[in-house]
Amino acid sequence: MHDSINQERRRFIGSAAAALGAARLGVIGSAMQQMACAALTERDEGVLPSFTGATQWLNSPPLTPAGLRGKVVLVDFWTYTCVNWLRTLPYVRAWAQKYRDHGLVVIGAHTPEFPFEKDIDNVRWAAKEMDVRYPIAVDSDYGVWRAFDNNYWPAVYIADINGRIRYHHFGEGSYDETEKVIQRLLSESGQKTDNQLVKVTPRGLEIAADYGTLRSPESYLGYEKAEAFASDVLQDAPRTYSVPRLSLNQWGLAGNWTVKGGRAVLNDVNGKIAYRFHARDVNLIMGVPPGSQPVQFIVKVDGKPPGAAHGTDVDDQGNGTAGRQRTYQLVREQTRITDREFEIKFAEPGVEAFCFTFG
Repeated sequence: MHDSINQERRRFIGSAAAALGAARLGVIGSAMQQMACAALTERDEGVLPSFTGATQWLNSPPLTPAGLRGKVVLVDFWTYTCVNWLRTLPYVRAWAQKYRDHGLVVIGAHTPEFPFEKDIDNVRWAAKEMDVRYPIAVDSDYGVWRAFDNNYWPAVYIADINGRIRYHHFGEGSYDETEKVIQRLLSESGQKTDNQLVKVTPRGLEIAADYGTLRSPESYLGYEKAEAFASDVLQDAPRTYSVPRLSLNQWGLAGNWTVKGGRAVLNDVNGKIAYRFHARDVNLIMGVPPGSQPVQFIVKVDGKPPGAAHGTDVDDQGNGTAGRQRTYQLVREQTRITDREFEIKFAEPGVEAFCFTFG
């Protein structure tokens, strides 16, 4: 189930800006472009499915389609490490706040990609850290995902007061169009709203990617979906690696690692990951398992401390700490974007690295 979902996620980018960047990377075809356009069409798409597949709820008692009749309902599929979803969050959060008293109910369906995202403590942490105050259907068993026949993070579905889905959008972007649908459906219900669109101030990982300069694709480190690993991999067993000369979008390991299906695990001190990239941002989904001690790391770009190009999770000397399993922003370039070599070196063993994303 998860393999097919992740493959679909990698292939799909659902906004015009993302499509331009993806076209340069060769990861989107005409069928996907048509799908992205189709996602903007408002129409009757059937009844709002049940939420009975949720394993529990946060910020709310369980909600049902019957109990939501008379409300406009926006369902937002998310998982807390997904950088594409994080970039949409400022808008979803603002819509929930602005239109709550006008009859809009926003529901966040948290469907995990990685096993640690099933941990309810992690989901609770993410909701608090990311200021997600609207109801959350915890969808750890993919019951809500299957009920909606959904395939993407992020994905938005909007239902009218009669419980009919009238609109959906997959991926980033189309924020004005989506908000206008909310306004139109609220107006149909007799609610008065102004025609102004929300203004947001995204920070950190919430800031949209620079698709005009993005040349590096999402890259998984586990062997099941890894691409462009510059060495031969030994599956599910410890091995000492060294980083060879890297071409653009190749990556490598140094030190003793075990490469597993969904992650790379550091077994000894002074392990390193290197990546030859072309992007403004470098993000890495990583961390240590629950109960483990945090691990210090140092980031370098082209062999030097990042300076002003440091991400929100490191200082200008590249120092940071890997703790909770989440998305860490390691580089945000402030000047000219070009091919560069990133490296992250861990002082102690125990770190698990899952996936690089770029922006």
